[in-house]
Amino acid sequence: MRRFAAYDPPEYLDWAPDADEMARWRDTLHARPERAEWIEGRSDADLLSLYRDLLRTRLLDIGLKRWVRQGVISKAWLGTGEEAVTVGAVAALDPARDWVCPMIRNAGACFMMGMPIADLFRGYLATADGPTGGRDLHVGDTSRRVLQPISHMGTNVPVMAGVALGLAREGRGGVALTFIGDGATKTGECHEGLTLAAVQNLPAVFILQDNQVALGTRASQHGAGRLDRWGEIYGLQTVRVDGNHLLDMAAATSLAVERCRRGEGPQLLHARTFRMGGHATHDEREARETFSAELFRIWGRRDPVGLFETYLVEEGIDESRLARIEDEVVAEVDAAAEAALSSRDELPSPEAALYPGFSTGGVLAGLESRPV
Repeated sequence: MRRFAAYDPPEYLDWAPDADEMARWRDTLHARPERAEWIEGRSDADLLSLYRDLLRTRLLDIGLKRWVRQGVISKAWLGTGEEAVTVGAVAALDPARDWVCPMIRNAGACFMMGMPIADLFRGYLATADGPTGGRDLHVGDTSRRVLQPISHMGTNVPVMAGVALGLAREGRGGVALTFIGDGATKTGECHEGLTLAAVQNLPAVFILQDNQVALGTRASQHGAGRLDRWGEIYGLQTVRVDGNHLLDMAAATSLAVERCRRGEGPQLLHARTFRMGGHATHDEREARETFSAELFRIWGRRDPVGLFETYLVEEGIDESRLARIEDEVVAEVDAAAEAALSSRDELPSPEAALYPGFSTGGVLAGLESRPV
């Protein structure tokens, strides 16, 4: 993948595969037989579909950061370095019957469930034709089974436990998936939701996205326990996943989803990753002061895009094929950004601030009539 000096973390600019990291990647492929069997069953088309979504997710962030530098928006909340958590998890879902509630760093979940990429840009611009009608940059679309989150991320857990309860009653094997930041593990709502899911044996998958920092506080400062065993508090086995290893993430989540469909109750995956930036674009310097340069260097070698590209080439997929996919995705994301910019003057009417009678075909569409 091309690197962008103005937008990428400095550790990514001259990225080259590290022999030790690639050895670790290969070891992870075979470490757990059930996941290894799932991975071996993927075709080239499956792998390239994952690659395309991985690039879309990275390039969406780059597009938003470019807007920040150009003064189009004031800040953006990015998931750079964490893309494999989102793409691997959501690839396990069936958009026809499953639901997802992403955090803002999981924006890739939205287009993977069918939302236009332009809508993710429009969310930041607060345009009238955006998914929330200009209300909020946290976006969703219930017609595509994407539940809009709010910034109090711990509340995603009880809400999605409720969605999972509805899916269980619906009886079509649907699964509800959401993400939990390491900071959200300290909130009461999160505990209540996990308890409900466990006691009611609900078909819910919770991805504990452990990027090692909440806002600007290191995980070692805001908690003393082991997050990789956290689910045991609720009677849930915590499955450990390499959050920067796309195939490990996809395999582990797919198996967890299947366990839910078999009625084995809620699943919790601990995905270890690292945020290669600030809480948002405005405090990247603070992030660099919070962690050592060595830690950024170590995780920079684990760029999920670079690692997966290297794996694909080693598996015999021609680099020119990957380059063509990248060109297509770049054009797709650029076109989405331009489409969003073209509607910047479409400001919401004052009446749209009230929910009664409000409908854009986005997050509220069909809310009353659609069964969970």
